Amino acid sequence: MQRSLILFILFIDVKEKYFCRITRVVKVLSMESQIKNSIVEAIGATPLVALDRIGRGLPGRVLVKLEYFNPGLAIKDRIARQIIEDAENDGRLKPGGTVIELTSGNTGTGLAVVCGVKGYRLICVMSEGNTPERARMMRALGAEVVLVPQLKDSKPGQVSGADLAEVERVTQELTRKYNAFRADQFNNPSNLRAHKITGQEIWQQSGGKVDAFISTAGTGGTFGGVSRTLKEYNPAVRCYLVEPAGAPYLAGKPVTQPNHKIQGAGYMMDLPKVPRDLVEEYLTVTDDEAIENARELAKREGIFGGFSTGANVAVALRLAREAKPGEVLVTTAGDSGLKYLSTDLYE
Repeated sequence: MQRSLILFILFIDVKEKYFCRITRVVKVLSMESQIKNSIVEAIGATPLVALDRIGRGLPGRVLVKLEYFNPGLAIKDRIARQIIEDAENDGRLKPGGTVIELTSGNTGTGLAVVCGVKGYRLICVMSEGNTPERARMMRALGAEVVLVPQLKDSKPGQVSGADLAEVERVTQELTRKYNAFRADQFNNPSNLRAHKITGQEIWQQSGGKVDAFISTAGTGGTFGGVSRTLKEYNPAVRCYLVEPAGAPYLAGKPVTQPNHKIQGAGYMMDLPKVPRDLVEEYLTVTDDEAIENARELAKREGIFGGFSTGANVAVALRLAREAKPGEVLVTTAGDSGLKYLSTDLYE
C-alpha cells in the first residue's frame, strides 16, 4: 500500500512537470504568433482602465482608453494608418509619393510613423504655438516640419482658430507645389472609419456596459466615430462633446477666449465629423480644470496624459458625480504628457 502510494505520487509529479512543460511551449508558440510585421500593426487595441482611485465614492464609474499606448503616443495614429491605407487601396497614393498635412502634432506624428515604414515623404505643417516636443518628435521620425508663425494677437502655446487658418493656407500652397497627397484629416472619411474600430474596442472591452461617452473635439473624428458606433450597439448611450470654456463655438455660444491651452481641440470652426444628432449635450472645461485633473490623474492613477486628457477626465468625473449608481462613463487619454513638458501642465 505504501509503495503504491509512493508510485502514484511520483506519477502525479512527472505528469505535472510534463504538463507544465507543454504549457510553457504553448505560451512561447503563442507569443511567436503575435510578432508584428511592422510598428504600424501595433496601432490600436489600447487598454481601457478604470479610474477607481480618483473616482472613489462617486455613483458613476469612469473608464479611460489609453491612446498614448499607440506607437506615436496619441490617438491620431489610428486615423494616420487608416488615411494612408485607404489612399493606397484606391490609388490616390502611389509608391514613393509625397504626403502632406496640417497638424497640431499628433496626426503628424502618426503619419510620420506610418509613412516612415511605408517609404513615403511626409511634410507636416504646424503652428509655432504648438509645443516644440511635437516638432522634434516628427522630425525624429523622418518628417519634414514646416512651422508657421502665429498671428500677432496669439499667445505662445495657445493656438487659435485664426492660427489654424494660416496653417491651412500654407498647407494648400505646399500641396500644390509638391503635387502631394493631402491627408485632409478634418474632411477625410477615413477619420471616422478609423474610430469605428475605437468604438468597437470600447464596447468589447467594457463588456457592453457603456452609458456615456465624453470627448473633446479637434477634427471631431474621435467623437463622431466612437459615438456613432456606441449608439449602434445601444441607442441609449449618451455622448457629450467637450469644448474650452472660453470657446464654446460648436455649442453656438459666444467665444470670449479663443486663446486656450487645450492644444489640438477647440479650434472654433465647423466640424463635419460631429453630427449634431449624436450630441447629448455640449459641455465646457477651463484650462485650470484640465491642468488640475491631468496632474491628479498622473499622481493618483499613474496615467500621464496631456491637456485634452485632463479636460476629458474633468468632465467625465463631473458627470460621474451626477450619474445613477453603477453607470459607466468612458473617455480617452488622447496623448502623452511627454509632449507637454515644455509647458506649465506639469510643474
